[in-house]
Amino acid sequence: MSTSELIKKAGLKATPQRKMVYEIMKELGHSSIDKVISRVQQLNPEITVSTVYRILDSFCEAGLLSKMNHLSGKAYYDITTEEHYHIFTDKGVIDYFDSELTEMIRNHLKDKLLNDITIEKISINFIASSFKKR
Repeated sequence: MSTSELIKKAGLKATPQRKMVYEIMKELGHSSIDKVISRVQQLNPEITVSTVYRILDSFCEAGLLSKMNHLSGKAYYDITTEEHYHIFTDKGVIDYFDSELTEMIRNHLKDKLLNDITIEKISINFIASSFKKR
C-alpha cells in the first residue's frame, strides 16, 4: 500500500507534508522528534517545527505511529504500531516481539487488577548497557 493510501485509510488527508514525514519515519524506524525535524527541514526548510509536531501527533492518534518515552524523558516515535517492547541501548532502539511474554503479562494483570480495567496495549521499555547478538 502506498504512503498516500495508508494515510487516507487512517482517516487523514494525504498532504505532501504528511507523506514526507511518514516516509522519513519509514526510513528511520524509531526516531526522536529532533531527528525527524532535522530530516524534514533538510528536504523542505519551509515546513515548520510546529507542523512536524502536529503531523506526528496526528499519526499517533490515527494509529500510524506509536510514541514511547526513554527514561531521560526524551520522546521517540515508532513506525511499528503493533504490540512490542523496546530495548534502549547505546546504539539506539531495538524492537523486541514476544507474544508469549505479552500473554503472560496480560494474564498476570488480569488476576491482579480490578475487573473494570481493560488493558488496551502493553508498552515496556528495557534499558540495556550493551548489546551482543547471540
